[in-house]
Amino acid sequence: MTCRRIFFSLTKTIKEVTMKRFWWMALVVAMVFAFQGLLMAAEEKKEEKKEVSPVVAGEKAVHEEFKKLVPADKYIDLDQFRKVWEEVMAGKRKAYLIDLRTHPEFYAGHIPGTDHIHAGHMYTIPKHIPDPNAEIYLICRTTHRSPYVGGFLYKYGYKNVYVVKDGVVGWMGKGWELCNQFMGKFKVTEYHQQFVGPEKDPYRIREFHPY
Repeated sequence: MTCRRIFFSLTKTIKEVTMKRFWWMALVVAMVFAFQGLLMAAEEKKEEKKEVSPVVAGEKAVHEEFKKLVPADKYIDLDQFRKVWEEVMAGKRKAYLIDLRTHPEFYAGHIPGTDHIHAGHMYTIPKHIPDPNAEIYLICRTTHRSPYVGGFLYKYGYKNVYVVKDGVVGWMGKGWELCNQFMGKFKVTEYHQQFVGPEKDPYRIREFHPY
């Protein structure tokens, strides 16, 4: 093979290698840009999800206002409430322990000895408890409804209204008992806000309710 042929052969090889590298680099660059595009789209979707409806934001603001109507020292934890509950159950203390959850929630399971007035019916409380100095403890599922009702009660003129932090869910989480008409006293081993669906509660026939 002459020197000229060798030279042309090497030149051709170098060109082929260079073109292959070029196309590989172009492919890598295209993939990088495509990945960046996907990331940007995902970020935009996140931003869209972060946008809160003005009425949702409004509800949160109003909730904060009502929370502030209840004095800070009137928010008590579950251990404090447990002591009050024990004294009430033993007849050593006169206080109203009001569960504010819905009727189905209350019927499914409630703290023994608690009273019940649906949060939406808080306007009936003055008819049941006319004494503005009455000792009242409010508890709901978590702690969302109780500050609302507590705020209204302070507006009504009550002076000794307490809000129980962490609610019935927190009570269950401590392993403390609930009760209902059909089961007596029981403890919840695994709490679900909605215990429905084939993956949680598979069944074949339910006559009236799907749970």
